[in-house]
Amino acid sequence: MDAKKWDKVATGVLTLIAGLIVLLLVSLLGYILVRGLPHVTWQFLTKPAQTFTKGGGIGVQLFNSFYLLILAMVISVPLSIGAGIYLAEYAPKNWVTNVVRTAIEVLSSLPSVVVGLFGFLVFVIQFKLGFSILAGALALTVFNLPLLTRNVEDALKSIHFTQREAGLALGLSRYETVKHVVIPEALPNIITGMILGAGRVFGEAAALIYTAGQSAPSLDFTNWNPMYIASPLNPLRPAETLAVHIWKINSEGIMPDATAVSAGASAVLIIAVLLFNWLARVIGKRVYRKMTAA
Repeated sequence: MDAKKWDKVATGVLTLIAGLIVLLLVSLLGYILVRGLPHVTWQFLTKPAQTFTKGGGIGVQLFNSFYLLILAMVISVPLSIGAGIYLAEYAPKNWVTNVVRTAIEVLSSLPSVVVGLFGFLVFVIQFKLGFSILAGALALTVFNLPLLTRNVEDALKSIHFTQREAGLALGLSRYETVKHVVIPEALPNIITGMILGAGRVFGEAAALIYTAGQSAPSLDFTNWNPMYIASPLNPLRPAETLAVHIWKINSEGIMPDATAVSAGASAVLIIAVLLFNWLARVIGKRVYRKMTAA
């Protein structure tokens, strides 16, 4: 068989594999959305959950998920950007930086349940934060920080060295070159990685079971004082997120309409993750055009 025929065979096999992957993804998403979307209404999205009666919603859990996501990203984004810039632009090539990069690789591959147990032992017990949003956000920072750091480092390293040489040739300092030349060019990839990381955090459950807790106390949405115990913004209250809620109602079996609530919550979770991916593409392209005038 000549090279052209082998090329056609290889192309066909790769196309078949890609088609199977797409078919599997579409089937999975379609199954979840078809089962769940009929249960998604405005009342379902805003009403609090019920335990022993039908008709509960996911309002508190949905709010907890977004609040926990924002708090976790506020902590992890500045740290990851600073660490990524240092590793890509300033860190010397020696065994210390090699150990740091190896540690980042190891941490990024840890199972989320291990991160949850670590957060339970350190943040919940040792730091005495209890089951709280703050403990969950810190655990998610440990969970997400290595991946975000690696994303920033890779985005900066993808910029051709001639960009740095051009900045230095114009009389810019190393810091000014990084700030005004390298980072703007890498910013779309950095933002894309941050948004995808946010989607990963939003759907996390195992790390939050042991840190943020499995209960969703009643919240007073008329009082936004973070010091008030029933305030939605209180970072020291327990917070059951949407992903944890799905796991909980399927494992306990005490909710009469658990199947419907689980299907609806799963559909909302899938739609949120899809929106994060869509936003990553849209915002990344717009920022790239604005920063590079392309």
